Amino acid sequence: MIQLFNAGNPVIMGILTLILISLFLAAWRAPAWVKEIGLVALVFGVVMQLYGLFIACSAVIAMPDISFIAIVGAFRISLVSIIYGVTIYLVSLIVRIVHKPRI
Repeated sequence: MIQLFNAGNPVIMGILTLILISLFLAAWRAPAWVKEIGLVALVFGVVMQLYGLFIACSAVIAMPDISFIAIVGAFRISLVSIIYGVTIYLVSLIVRIVHKPRI
């Protein structure tokens, strides 16, 4: 798990982790904000994946003789942030369902 955290850029994954922590705090203090915080995590994960793909494409342009395995590895790493963002969004939906009678 730590390997995925480090592979997905620790700064980006740290921001997503802070969003996850704020999701749990919001579930306790402001349950109406839980879904919106989950959406922020989802959008941030998508934007960071697009940024990672942009960086990978820039590397391919700079070095046209790059191997196919290196390209696939870069695409794999770019998926880490969106997987984490989608997971946080799913957690927000579950928390929202649990808190639904209270809202």
